[in-house]
Amino acid sequence: MGLDEYCRLIKASYPEISARADAEYDKRWNTFVKMEFSSYSWFESLAEALNKEMNKKISPIAYKNLFEEIGRGFSVGGDEVKKAIDVSFVENLFWQVPERESEDYWVVLPESLKSLYLGFHHRLPF
Repeated sequence: MGLDEYCRLIKASYPEISARADAEYDKRWNTFVKMEFSSYSWFESLAEALNKEMNKKISPIAYKNLFEEIGRGFSVGGDEVKKAIDVSFVENLFWQVPERESEDYWVVLPESLKSLYLGFHHRLPF
């Protein structure tokens, strides 16, 4: 499965958080200059939308299935999907989220995504 197809799968399977990610994407990439849609950049916007949910103290259980799906996507996806999950999504997850809010989300994050996060940041998010 290619990245664009995987992005469409996530959007169709998780429409509420995807709508929030779409808003983040538009704010970042289409405010000043209209850009062609980039699935790679959209995964960064998904991380940003999730960070906002963490800051609002939304239960991590609400996103457990999404995290599991993204963990599966990293395990079975092609190089393009893996790179987007690793660099665009995981590296941006927990950005500007207080430690007390990130700890519960860390618990529901699949081990594969935890490993990616630790490999880049070299520390826990809390």
